Amino acid sequence: MAKTKAAATYNTAADYFDHPVSSFWHCFGRQTIERMALRPGESVLDVCSGSGGSALPAAEQVGPKGKVIAADLAERLIALAKAKAEVKKLDNIEFRVADMLDLGYPDGSFDAVVCVFGIFFVPDMAAALKELWRMVKPGGRLAITTWGPDLFEPANSAFWNAIGNVRPDLQRSFNPWDRISKPSGLRDLFAEANIDIHTDEILAESGIHALSSPDDWWSIAMGSGYRGTLAQLDAEMFERVRNANLSCLHREQVKSIKTNVVYSVATKP
Repeated sequence: MAKTKAAATYNTAADYFDHPVSSFWHCFGRQTIERMALRPGESVLDVCSGSGGSALPAAEQVGPKGKVIAADLAERLIALAKAKAEVKKLDNIEFRVADMLDLGYPDGSFDAVVCVFGIFFVPDMAAALKELWRMVKPGGRLAITTWGPDLFEPANSAFWNAIGNVRPDLQRSFNPWDRISKPSGLRDLFAEANIDIHTDEILAESGIHALSSPDDWWSIAMGSGYRGTLAQLDAEMFERVRNANLSCLHREQVKSIKTNVVYSVATKP
């Protein structure tokens, strides 16, 4: 089952998830919240919330009279987010280890619903959008942020080539977000879910994430979805993949990776 696999992957990746080299998780989460222009006192549901990249800034924006529910399948990521909220003394945020498709909230429960880098984990993305939209109040907003094209290139291709050399059965030919990596694809998904979204409510943004060395890339891989693949390798294969991947990046003198993103915010009539 997709959700079981996702939970296992990110629980395993939790030890590297908040590594400083992976600062983009929180950067894009905060930018998503900034695009929503949350107001003090509003209620927010943040799903696939990870270690709080969007939930924590949302709690800061809605203030003490507002409320944020942060939900994720990976309990270890939720634990990281909860610890950060305690340090920030944010007591207007509630954490749940839960499936975004089975939260049980009534229709129109929230002023805003947020999903950053998570909608593509669900096999039926249109059905997931409908469920999230159901919980948005009239006049409220639904924000979906997803990866743009060529994510983490050229390190991504080097990684999968190295995997293919030791475990061809694990080599991935496509990413689950490929279908919605461009504004047109994301717009089509909203249409499939019967949600009207204007062209200016979807924004594609090009990004580059600097690497101080190829080792930075390996820390990113260890703290992301790649970890699920690495967990299926024995110790010898793991080292072969790591060495091949990093040797390629050294050889090509790779100093940055692509982090293209697509933001969207739909407003409910």
